[in-house]
Amino acid sequence: MDTSTAIQVPREWLEPAHAVREVHIPGAQPWRRGKVRSVFEAGPEHFVIVASDRLSAYDSILPTPIPGKGAILSMISAFWMRILPAARPNHLVSDDPADFPEPFHSHADDLHGRAQLVRRAERIDIECVVRGYLTGSGWREYKDTQSVCGIALPAGLQDGSRLEPAIFTPATKSDEGHDENIPFERMVEIAGRETSEALRARSIALYEEAREHAWARGLVLADTKFEFGLVDGELTLIDEALSPDSSRYWDRSEYEAGRLLSFDKQYVRDWLDRSGWNHEPPAPALPDEVVRRTQERYLEAIQRLSGGVR
Repeated sequence: MDTSTAIQVPREWLEPAHAVREVHIPGAQPWRRGKVRSVFEAGPEHFVIVASDRLSAYDSILPTPIPGKGAILSMISAFWMRILPAARPNHLVSDDPADFPEPFHSHADDLHGRAQLVRRAERIDIECVVRGYLTGSGWREYKDTQSVCGIALPAGLQDGSRLEPAIFTPATKSDEGHDENIPFERMVEIAGRETSEALRARSIALYEEAREHAWARGLVLADTKFEFGLVDGELTLIDEALSPDSSRYWDRSEYEAGRLLSFDKQYVRDWLDRSGWNHEPPAPALPDEVVRRTQERYLEAIQRLSGGVR
């Protein structure tokens, strides 16, 4: 792989002493704190979104952070928003804290890599999920019904089977608890037909552009989810885009050999399943080896995606 153009992550960001568990910006109050990211008001038209190194799984925040994770995910998201034609318009204004207003500008060193200045949007409360491969909850539903979110699929598919064309399987947006997969017609009832059809078309276009890019760089983009909002009445991509937290990536060569090697937080989910945890809080601490291997996967993902052909 040609890594001459790949995004480089400073090694010190990966040290345990540099892990960011909580985001505090002196002089700024958070507008909202999520499981991983904090959103700060930055004037009447903008937010600053800052990603911590916390990791959530099965709707629980794990007690062990992954050093550097927040920066890696933020940089991947900004990378996609810049290179994909279908990603425009999006809410990203800048990911260089030197461009941020005060008080964020004064803390640029702490925010570098993990913060984005974005435009405020009126969020559409739908998770726009696109599946190009049958796996995860879609695979479980398929085994019971031979369909996913009301979309009938051919018989005989396996875990990891490519779906051609990719399918759009929306879900309700929930800030707490589980999102719920819904049929497209239910989405129409929530968001209206014109908006729903525009969201479906835009989501599939985004996914297909990203799938082609990832494939050429040794990764399979199995599925992903997008969020959209309205900025000045225009449908705008918001939140994160195509990060290993919002998407499922596999190694292409392993996939072609019939194996699924994840470059996302599925590695952590698999360890949690093996640990015997019942998915109820509190979540167990992660061993050092799991933290290290997770870091390696996230780093490999950003280097492949932003670098040359593998």
